[in-house]
Amino acid sequence: MEKQQLNEMLHKLHEELEQVESVDATTLSVLSTLREDIRHLLSDSEAAMTEGIAPRTERFGDAVEHFENDHPRLSMAIQHVLDSLAKMGL
Repeated sequence: MEKQQLNEMLHKLHEELEQVESVDATTLSVLSTLREDIRHLLSDSEAAMTEGIAPRTERFGDAVEHFENDHPRLSMAIQHVLDSLAKMGL
């Protein structure tokens, strides 16, 4: 998968994140962390793509579980990003 396609998926995920309305403290923390991870992954440097990827993918996985029941579309979007990162070998 090309980096451009990953960028498009990350932008779509960011849009999904912006639509989350019900926010408790835990959800706010998960959203904040995901936004920061997305910003980091969208940066143009190659180091940003590979640096600290294991903790990011773990956080993305945790977010999938967190949003699975209340926000299934968001959970699915996050899972697509995880799948794409795995296909890229990250």
